[in-house]
Amino acid sequence: MRNRECVRSLPSWREVLWLGLLGAALWCATASAAAADVDVSEEIECLALNIYFEARGEPSDGKLAVGHVVMNRVTDRRYPEKICAVVRQGGEIRRHRCQFSWWCDGRSDDPKEAKSWKESMVLARRIYWGRSEDITGGALWYHAKYVQPYWRKRLVQGPVIGRHIF
Repeated sequence: MRNRECVRSLPSWREVLWLGLLGAALWCATASAAAADVDVSEEIECLALNIYFEARGEPSDGKLAVGHVVMNRVTDRRYPEKICAVVRQGGEIRRHRCQFSWWCDGRSDDPKEAKSWKESMVLARRIYWGRSEDITGGALWYHAKYVQPYWRKRLVQGPVIGRHIF
């Protein structure tokens, strides 16, 4: 008799499935509430703008690498926690003192080349949703091969991808 009572008190597979689905829905709702202050489409657009203006003439690997530097900064405690904040960092006081030169160069920030803009958006989505490998090795900085910023000697040089040194 006791075994039968025990078996009867166990939830049915339907109840287990229902509880699992309910738990998953609750988890998703909690995660969404925590991330509610992040506008995903705006974050992806900021990432795409950075890819477009920093690496539009690069091969896809170079564009992806530039995008990954932004994401690497987002996860580093020394930088803001949002993509747009990372991209727009600096230049508040003095022009040409931004993390990314296009942001405070005084020119229009509207993409003019439709094909390059579309590709930048596609790559930004891939990076944002984790469908792209970071070939920079976790780089937080890069510069064009044809410039020699003062800070380059303080860092260990990483890979050269396209026309950028990471």
